[in-house]
Amino acid sequence: MPQENAVYTHGHHESVLRSHSWRTAANSAAYLLDELRPGLDVLDVGCGPGTITADLAALVTPGRVTAVDAAEDVVVRAREVAAERGLANVDFAVADVHALDFPDDSFDVVHAHQVLQHVGDPVRALREMRRVCRPGGIVAARDSDYAAMTWFPEVPLMDEWQQLYGRVARANGGEPDAGRRLLSWAQRAGFTDVRASAAAWCFATPDERAWWSGLWADRTTASVYAELAVAGGHATPDDLSAIAGAWREWGSREDAWFMVPHGEVLCRA
Repeated sequence: MPQENAVYTHGHHESVLRSHSWRTAANSAAYLLDELRPGLDVLDVGCGPGTITADLAALVTPGRVTAVDAAEDVVVRAREVAAERGLANVDFAVADVHALDFPDDSFDVVHAHQVLQHVGDPVRALREMRRVCRPGGIVAARDSDYAAMTWFPEVPLMDEWQQLYGRVARANGGEPDAGRRLLSWAQRAGFTDVRASAAAWCFATPDERAWWSGLWADRTTASVYAELAVAGGHATPDDLSAIAGAWREWGSREDAWFMVPHGEVLCRA
């Protein structure tokens, strides 16, 4: 079976899961919600710790959600989240989006949040998502766009963080500016009925600034991303420490504001 050839840039350090566990269907899949109704069968690709998965399961019950991720340890966490919420309509599996172990036409909705930016072949991944989606169903994908992220004030070294992340992600086989490419990838995957949109996260309150800057400061020095940055020759530990300090400086500012833009596609199978 063909396997994904990209390396997941973030890994599953606590600072990464701190971010992923904040995600909900409301703040991360609003573009999809009008397509959901009770009784649908959903495949959630790249489920991570399962907070979006759990929201989707609550919305489609008595339909079922099948949640898959390439990392077995995070699937365990997603299973715990579903159990904590008392959800009995969720199944979990370890899977590669390039070669899903499901028959054709298995699901009404196939959803992927922040997945295609990390895979080796996003067009092939979308084709595989289309294969397992029933005729008339929806393939939905949402990805951020790192080069389009913007912030204020312009703290020194924040630009270096943005450029460094792009270098590391591409060296790992991913495309960090996936958001702007989703429509093109969907068309290349063979979809002819595609609705493209965009949305953003904004972090501007004191609590939001502290949370966002803190998790990125920690991720910059302690996560798999930090290890890959050093091992690949993209940065030194001192470089990473300085960038983490820039994140903390930015987060301490009362006028700090950060926007994370996302591209979105709803593709009719």
